[in-house]
Amino acid sequence: MAAAAVGVNVAPARRSAAAKTNSAVRASAGFTSRAAVGGVSLGPASAKFAAARTVSIVSRGAALKVFAVVAEPPKARTGRDAPDAGKGQKVMVIGGDGYCGWATALHLSNRGYEVAIVDNLCRRTFDDQLGFNSLTPIVGIHERVRKWEQVSGKKIELYIGDICDYEFLGATFENFAPTAAVHFGEQRSAPYSMMDRTRAVFTQTNNVMGTINVMYAIKEFAPECHLVKLGTMGEYGTPNIDIEEGYLTITHNGRTDTLPYPKQGGSFYHLSKCHDSANMLFCTKAWKMRTTDLNQGVVYGVATEETMMAPELINRLDYDAVFGTALNRFCIQAAVGHPMTIYGKGGQTRGFLDIRDTVRCIQIACDNPAPPGDMLIYNQFTEQFSVNQLAELISTAGQKMGLEPKMINVPNPRTELEEHYYNAKNSKLKDLGLEPHYLEDSLLDSLLKVVIQYKDRVDQRLILPGVNWKESASVGKNVAAQ
Repeated sequence: MAAAAVGVNVAPARRSAAAKTNSAVRASAGFTSRAAVGGVSLGPASAKFAAARTVSIVSRGAALKVFAVVAEPPKARTGRDAPDAGKGQKVMVIGGDGYCGWATALHLSNRGYEVAIVDNLCRRTFDDQLGFNSLTPIVGIHERVRKWEQVSGKKIELYIGDICDYEFLGATFENFAPTAAVHFGEQRSAPYSMMDRTRAVFTQTNNVMGTINVMYAIKEFAPECHLVKLGTMGEYGTPNIDIEEGYLTITHNGRTDTLPYPKQGGSFYHLSKCHDSANMLFCTKAWKMRTTDLNQGVVYGVATEETMMAPELINRLDYDAVFGTALNRFCIQAAVGHPMTIYGKGGQTRGFLDIRDTVRCIQIACDNPAPPGDMLIYNQFTEQFSVNQLAELISTAGQKMGLEPKMINVPNPRTELEEHYYNAKNSKLKDLGLEPHYLEDSLLDSLLKVVIQYKDRVDQRLILPGVNWKESASVGKNVAAQ
């Protein structure tokens, strides 16, 4: 059946019933893992999965259980927060079991978008390989979506499989027929990509090949589907000029043109994102796709309205030196009495945003698709801070809560400028209606309270940096706790 998104009639690609059946049978037969890292398969968690599997939900109509750590009183829901704000839109969240993906899936579902999660659960596998854990205790993805229907009355479809397996991905697109695909489904850690040759190759193969597969699936099965791809502000590097939002108009030898802003990725992870952006721009023009590239800053926080509705819905919070982002990691270090580890001089400046703004940016992007043949590029962050500024903010907030945060400078494991000019533009999402949550004492207080609640789960052996850019070699180094 046809679906509508933002006034555009979307007719998903159709094939014969026999072809659909054959496609589903091939996908449900399982697939061979593409790669293994540290001897652990990076394919799907199970060798058997239905090509179009909807997770069965139990206990319908269970009473809403509000998770008390950062609970807020209910508000009247209007505009973009209305329960039917996304009516008629079907959004596939690729990587929906991850930090940003899970919060996004719930946010959209709670606003009336029909949501499907596609994930191969490899982020959980990485923790098993390396001996890491989320500070917050997260339950399995099946239990997560069951609990979400219990507390919200809304169903999220779940497809377990690898987007690098095109048969699986094609069957999933054909079955769900999305009007938008939000693509978080990549290995997202720069340190992980620099651990050794195997993980560098996996990062580039998984990220670049997966994105190409997504674009082919859209072309073949859902040609009107809008691709919303999560990039990173790290693609730009730290140029000594202002960073524009995706494109730069230049005059050279008397001629003027608008070109993609130059990219200077600082790790194999960041470079994979640069390749994604180039591939997306090419496919957008060649196939008249609708695409949006979101260059996201460093995300902090754990709580959104939906993830705090029940303990089973809580988001993951990483604190280790491989997957933990700076602000989250600093809060955890302050809460457990470990000095905040500032890499090098601490002048490294980046764009940051609250996880609550991440999900709103995704919603705005889904609601405002590009015209066919155009790729929109937004810089998705709300504020800029240096590492030293972050540490000072957390130190001040921690002292008000009776903590005694300390700071130490440790040798910088990364190859990067530690003092530099940084001025990135970020007006486009605000022009479309984003109302940012700025980093204030109240937010730091709430984040620190969550951290303190779970501080007994912290393994301090995982805090110090264990991956050095210059020492990346063909034989991997074990950074897990011993």
